[in-house]
Amino acid sequence: MNGTIGNSNPDERGLLPYPVILAATKGNPDAIRIVVQHFSGYIAHLSMQVIRSERGNTYYGIDEDLRERLQSKLMRAVLKFDLER
Repeated sequence: MNGTIGNSNPDERGLLPYPVILAATKGNPDAIRIVVQHFSGYIAHLSMQVIRSERGNTYYGIDEDLRERLQSKLMRAVLKFDLER
């Protein structure tokens, strides 16, 4: 795994490092940005909507309002998260 960013342990692939989570729960803006970026693909998936064009064609697209609301909820949840429990 030379040249890749992230954990080298295959059991921890896709996990956020604990120091990032801890910093995000304390309100560090850079850590919160990393958390939101980590979940951006999942948020985009949840934000997909069927959109109908003016010509009647249907396709999938991201509902930006929904995407922004989900990001906001994630940030609020991170700030409320209690690591002591």
